[in-house]
Amino acid sequence: MRPRIALPVPHSLKPEYVQRSLPQYERAIEMAGGEPVRIPLDRTPEEVARLIAGCDAVLLPGSPADVDPQKYDAARDPHTAAPDSRRDMVDELLLQDAYNLRKPIFGICYGLQSLNVWRTGTLRQHIEGTGIEHEAGREVIDAHTLRLEPASRLATLLGKTTEAHVNSSHHQSAETIGDGLRAVAHSPDGIVEAVEGASPEHFVLAVQWHPERTVDQDAGSRALFAALVNAAREWRERMAAAS
Repeated sequence: MRPRIALPVPHSLKPEYVQRSLPQYERAIEMAGGEPVRIPLDRTPEEVARLIAGCDAVLLPGSPADVDPQKYDAARDPHTAAPDSRRDMVDELLLQDAYNLRKPIFGICYGLQSLNVWRTGTLRQHIEGTGIEHEAGREVIDAHTLRLEPASRLATLLGKTTEAHVNSSHHQSAETIGDGLRAVAHSPDGIVEAVEGASPEHFVLAVQWHPERTVDQDAGSRALFAALVNAAREWRERMAAAS
């Protein structure tokens, strides 16, 4: 049986965004040998818990929402988009389950921000005037470079030691890094582009760009999804051995 990857629907109120984006995440998971499991945003916490109990890992996708600044004790910036409380609830249930059971976690764009805030980190609510176009959009495949921490899991997965080229579709970023996380990539203007868990025994990785958009042409993008699925398979095997 293929590893089952819990994948929340990206947004509760924007079906056109969901219809465009969700199949890209599902296809990337399937290409890596996993089975995506859609987690709806209109279920009760008990129903969500039953769904995620049968999953081996979590992928937190992007979203046009922004995390509510109240969650990290900040005043709302005028540029900050409305939060999506249903997505927040599902993300929090997924993260609690994954941290309790040490399930692998992979966050993408909003998923990185959601993870960082859940781990008591903060966000920079709007990026501007840095010389880098972080809101380049989905049509731009190569928006900017980033610097990798050579000793990181991310650098190993990408097969690089210092630099990578990525797309970019965000206006917020991690600022204070959350508990148990560390920043492992920055754009040239200093914006955090990736975080990962400090514990080598627990696969926790999140990136600010969108590798699901470039799995066909980019080996590094495929490697990120393959790493998630492989970690999910290993987690399931450990659970089976312990039972």
